[in-house]
Amino acid sequence: MKKVLVIDDTKNIRMLLSTCLELRGYSVITADNGIEALKIIKNPEEVVDLIFLDVRMPEISGTEVLKVIKEERAECPVVIMTAFATVKNAIECTKLGALVYLQKPFSPDRINLVLDEIERKEDSKELHKSSIDILEKVRGLLKDSNNALEAHELLKRAIGRDPYNKDIYLLISKVNKILGNIEEAIRFEKIYELF
Repeated sequence: MKKVLVIDDTKNIRMLLSTCLELRGYSVITADNGIEALKIIKNPEEVVDLIFLDVRMPEISGTEVLKVIKEERAECPVVIMTAFATVKNAIECTKLGALVYLQKPFSPDRINLVLDEIERKEDSKELHKSSIDILEKVRGLLKDSNNALEAHELLKRAIGRDPYNKDIYLLISKVNKILGNIEEAIRFEKIYELF
C-alpha cells in the first residue's frame, strides 16, 4: 500500500484529502505545519510515496518545505496546494520539482483527477524504464549476431510497451539487417528517421 503525506495547516483540507486518498487505497499520514512535515521527511525510516503540500503555512512556507523534499526525497512526487495561485508561485514550485499544482478550494472529483494523472505518469515512467532495460539487454545480445532472433523477440515486446521510443525502431532495423531482412531494415530505419 502506498503512503501519502498530507501537509496543510487547515484541518478540513487534511480530512478531505485523507478520506479521498484512503478510499483510493492509500495509507495517509498528516502534518499540520512545515516543522512537523520536515521531521517526517527527514526520517529515513518513514517511507512516503506521494506528498500533498500547502504553500502558505505558518513558520515555514510550503516552498521551503518543497526545497527540503527535493533534497531528501528527490524522486517523491509532490502536489502543491494553494488558495492564492499566482503564475510566479506556480513557476517557482514547478522549477523546484512539484508535479501538479492544485488550486483550493477543490472537490473530491478534482483530487481523483489529480491522482489519476499521477498514476498515469507513474505507469508511463515504469513502461519507459522497462523498455530502457530491454534495450540495454538487446544491445548486449547484438554483440554476437547469433543472438539476433532473441533480440528481435525482445524488441517486439519493447515496441508494444513504448511505441514512442525511437531507439527501438533503430535497433529493429539493425536486427533485421543481421537477419537478412533488408526491406524490413529499411522500413524501420525510415520510421526511426521520422522521430
